[in-house]
Amino acid sequence: MDVRRSQAMTISIFQESLGRVNPSESRIRPCGAVAYHNMSPSVFLLWLVTIPILAHSAPQGYFLDCGGSKEVTVNDLKYIPDGSYTKVGNTTTINKPDLLPILSTLRYFPDTLSKKYCYSFPTVKGSKYLVKTMYYYGEFDGGNQPPVFDQIVEGTRCSIVNTTEDYAKGLSSHYEVVVVSLGKTLSVCLARNEHTGNSSPFISAMEVKSLDGSMYNPTDFSKYALVTIARHAFGGEDIISYPDDKFNRMWQPFKDQNPVVATHSNVTSSDFWNLPPPGAFNSGITTSRGKTLEIQWPLASLPSTYYYISLYFQDNRNPSPYSWRVFDVSINGHTFFSNLNTTTKGVTVYSAQWPLSGQTKITLTPGSGVPVGPVINAGEIYQVLPLGGRTRTRDVIAMEDLARNIQNPPPDWSGDPCRPKGNSWTGVTCSNGFVARVVTLNLTNAGLTGSLSPSIGHLTALVNLWLGGNNLSGTVPDLDGLKDLETLHLEKNKFEGSLPPSIEKLPKLREISSVLTFLIPYHLLANEKPKLQKDYQAYSQPSKVLCLVLVSGGYGKGEIQTRSSASGEGEKWRGPEWLCRRKRVK
Repeated sequence: MDVRRSQAMTISIFQESLGRVNPSESRIRPCGAVAYHNMSPSVFLLWLVTIPILAHSAPQGYFLDCGGSKEVTVNDLKYIPDGSYTKVGNTTTINKPDLLPILSTLRYFPDTLSKKYCYSFPTVKGSKYLVKTMYYYGEFDGGNQPPVFDQIVEGTRCSIVNTTEDYAKGLSSHYEVVVVSLGKTLSVCLARNEHTGNSSPFISAMEVKSLDGSMYNPTDFSKYALVTIARHAFGGEDIISYPDDKFNRMWQPFKDQNPVVATHSNVTSSDFWNLPPPGAFNSGITTSRGKTLEIQWPLASLPSTYYYISLYFQDNRNPSPYSWRVFDVSINGHTFFSNLNTTTKGVTVYSAQWPLSGQTKITLTPGSGVPVGPVINAGEIYQVLPLGGRTRTRDVIAMEDLARNIQNPPPDWSGDPCRPKGNSWTGVTCSNGFVARVVTLNLTNAGLTGSLSPSIGHLTALVNLWLGGNNLSGTVPDLDGLKDLETLHLEKNKFEGSLPPSIEKLPKLREISSVLTFLIPYHLLANEKPKLQKDYQAYSQPSKVLCLVLVSGGYGKGEIQTRSSASGEGEKWRGPEWLCRRKRVK
């Protein structure tokens, strides 16, 4: 086990929320278990790391009152209406007494055909964000059973949202995940699953908060996300959040049968990588001199996987040369850290990947001759969630440009075009692998208007492009980059001009359907009866190297011309050596 010394040491721990049954309260809900690669757990002890921080500065990011129509304030934080960040869904209000303003409205998504319903936020590529979503059912749909559905962040399915248990107790629910933005925008989506049925996914409020770069290191966020399982202040009485926690993380109180002690000295949040609020150290759980302290935490049974665990300690006595205590930390009988020296300045012990399964017991064993018992003040635990992959950046940009040029794209054209698997954009088929590519775009008879973006030529893995039966207009852009394109369907649109000459150079193209003037690539004429499309058939003499030009003549007879290809055996006019028949378009 690799053990290092520095200043603060973090360990995350799952915690069940306690507290009064009140609609304004909220419970953190864990995600389900995931398959995980074998990794060696490592523990680090971090000593003083000074990180500049502005006291009581407002969190940087987005605070949305979903379904709201005006700005509302909760705990000195301003939440704005969500309409600028999503284009789908309906809004409604919840008429119940004593609700927080952000729980009295919601947005729901009744469209059963959409594969996902997304919010999109401008972000800084490579920056770290804490995404928090909040749900309060309120029987908005006239029923009495909350819908069950998926939550997707940056293309990874990270949660199954099931608020049934909480709602029955009068509680709202919230889910959190720490991710790194993969591009200039970050997407948060809801999606139907096998449990949703005819009900409608919904959301009450959302926070997307920028985190400091030091936080929750050394997690490799290019491969993993951290899903909040629990976050507690031991021995506390009240929930700690903003402004004590500048990121509005919720530290819920945790007590058991062990004695509680109050702290007589303050800590500085910026002395710790994860920037815990000073209030999380105001109290702690301890035991008598010479005794071992045992805590079952979290209370719930955990699925078997790896977790990011961060535990926080501080000697609660007045600062003096004797204000320290030494003890060993173990989790489920395995040594987590030996001879931890806890002083009034505080210390954090963390492991970025620690295996847990079932019930969890933390044991603090005092060192020999230490005059006071062990103490623990706070803890966090996150499930280490492997990312579900992403779409190649260039494909994402091309698809987003296409969506902007089409005036009425499918409503689920937001978020990651390919991921998660099963929730790609309507009409989009993608390759397998961690970095997915768009291989088919099929929007036949989708009722589209607008034009084609030139960036469609950047979808270099595209095999099938089917846009027939719409009202797309303008010219068809250059397709020179589509070297893997095999089928092209543009018929029954309002395009102008000719197809770009670049289609002659597409080596794998075997099928074209268009009412535009176009040159048939020679490799399409190399067979005895090559298929052009459902509307045209060409019969060739394969010994001749000729290109056929079709000029649309409406739905009747088309004008047919033939000429030699510039790449052929000669430049002389060869006469009508090709016969084309055009079927009437129904």
